[in-house]
Amino acid sequence: METDRVVMITGAAGGIGAVLVKRFLDNGDSVIATDLKDEALGKLQGELGHPDKLVILAAEITSEADCARLAEAIRSQFGRLDVLVNCAGYFPIVAFEQMTSEQWRQTIDINLTGTFLMTHALLPLMKTRSWGRIVNFGSGSVFDGTAKQSHYVAAKAGVVGFSRSLAREIGGYGITVNVIAPGLTVTKAVRDHFPADLLAAQRAGRAIPRDEEPEDLVGPVFFLASPDAAFISGQTLNVDGGFFME
Repeated sequence: METDRVVMITGAAGGIGAVLVKRFLDNGDSVIATDLKDEALGKLQGELGHPDKLVILAAEITSEADCARLAEAIRSQFGRLDVLVNCAGYFPIVAFEQMTSEQWRQTIDINLTGTFLMTHALLPLMKTRSWGRIVNFGSGSVFDGTAKQSHYVAAKAGVVGFSRSLAREIGGYGITVNVIAPGLTVTKAVRDHFPADLLAAQRAGRAIPRDEEPEDLVGPVFFLASPDAAFISGQTLNVDGGFFME
């Protein structure tokens, strides 16, 4: 297994992002962790340690200037980037007829445009090495068109299309682009805002009848970021315990 890579993870202070940060640090990689708030990132750093390997930088992924600032920080400190994990996401629940154009744009911006901006800013740092792994977070909601999340589902479907097209453009540089499609993952935000009967229905619909935890996504992401996945690109890996069997 390759170690000592330079890894960028967005949404790093969230329930999924935090366990991904830990996995790459445990592998001996250097991780640049970004999220919206310094406080959340500082808490993450305090919990995980690795002061020599973990760099925390607060940023707004929907800001082109912030993405450029992150790229320059990585260039200055490391001179390259090996792995980009676009994990940041936003998944509000609102019925279509009550949805405002502002809500639509905000959800598209965070889930789709942010993925574009981060990738666009950081790709030059991968091309310098002619090796790279980009792992974008999609969602299992694109398989069934989850109700009351039309903006989110549209954004995540866009991530799949974006990833496939990008994979064809940059494969010649030795860079792969793939999508992880989680099922409903029980993070703190999900526990706080999703009804218990919905979580129960998710458990009942899976071949593996339990909650999906953030830790369930670590292995698949780590695999797609590894040399073992060198000939896999433009693919969507569905990780939901067998809820959808595509």
